[in-house]
Amino acid sequence: MTVAVGIDKLGFYTPGLYLDMTDLAHARGAEPNKYLIGIGQSKQAVIPPTQDVVTMAANAAEQILTPATKAEISMVLFGTESGIDNSKATAVYLAHLLGLPSNTRAVEIKQACYGATAGLQLAADFVRARPTAKVLVIGADIARYGLRSAGEVTQGGGAVAMLVTANPRILALDAISSYHTADVMDFWRPTYRTEALVDGKYSTNVYLDFFQQVWDDYQAQTHRTIADFSAFVFHLPFTKMGRKGLRQILPTATSAQQATLTAAFEASQADNREVGNLYTGSLYLSLLSLLRHGNLQGGERLGLFSYGSGAEGEFFSGTVQPTFQQGFDEDFLANQLADRQAVSVAEYEEIYRAQLPNDSRDVQLAVGQETAPYYLAGRQHEQRQYRQQ
Repeated sequence: MTVAVGIDKLGFYTPGLYLDMTDLAHARGAEPNKYLIGIGQSKQAVIPPTQDVVTMAANAAEQILTPATKAEISMVLFGTESGIDNSKATAVYLAHLLGLPSNTRAVEIKQACYGATAGLQLAADFVRARPTAKVLVIGADIARYGLRSAGEVTQGGGAVAMLVTANPRILALDAISSYHTADVMDFWRPTYRTEALVDGKYSTNVYLDFFQQVWDDYQAQTHRTIADFSAFVFHLPFTKMGRKGLRQILPTATSAQQATLTAAFEASQADNREVGNLYTGSLYLSLLSLLRHGNLQGGERLGLFSYGSGAEGEFFSGTVQPTFQQGFDEDFLANQLADRQAVSVAEYEEIYRAQLPNDSRDVQLAVGQETAPYYLAGRQHEQRQYRQQ
């Protein structure tokens, strides 16, 4: 008998500050609806210097791991394009912060926004071969394009943590998926830059082309059609992008199916609209948003599209489990987003410039107001100083 494998638990963390997109539009001399409707974003997470991808990942993972579960983790796979070291993996820092066993495999995975999906698929294959294993998969990033840049409105940040096990509570993954890779320069960040370079229109076109290719190939492999799905979940660097992807395939559905899929998409983009771009975590925040706000039932099949510029895309699927609401803490997640504080554009710009400098200087960060369980206190002797409350 084949054992179901997939996502057992989901956690999400973003810092307690945000920038209202209407305020940003006014400051940049733009019509607010250009951001609110044209891009599809309402708020953008603002990342203080005391949070980086390691601490955000720890804050997300802490929501879903008990002391007993930590002792059972076999592997940590950390997808990010905001790594803090060209050699040492963010997963190693994370495993230490969380107090995971020393016989844990810990690896960082990089391919733009696709890294967490690579981690999820590797984790699923690992558990299929070892049904008692538990794997922690992370998607954590800070999206930075620069003040007053064309990509400024699609910044954001946060972390999603997934526990991958046999007999999962949330989503059982199908073994078949479709993937596509091509060497294209739609988005990249050379090692000498702290901010990404992007050809926005070109990247959107590549995203849509890759989605069509992997969706067509998936259908050819499985003989499933759009009628077999209750929802499609997209990587959302901004919410309008996924909407365009869904609209590519909606004409193949009946009118009733179109209405169901459109409503599900609206549910899946609700949290992303309030947070902004998570890069590797974006698809999985979309999934979490659908689980929280959608009208799902156990046994329904979801389709998921992952995309990482440069470029790699994958379409895969899974079945919602009847116990899916046991896999995340709804009250915590709702309160986390509701309790954030707005910052002015001037405060956002100051925080943006205050990130840990890209040099060897010792730095002591102001940590007196930090409320997250894990945070960055500064840097000494070229080593980041992580702390736990």
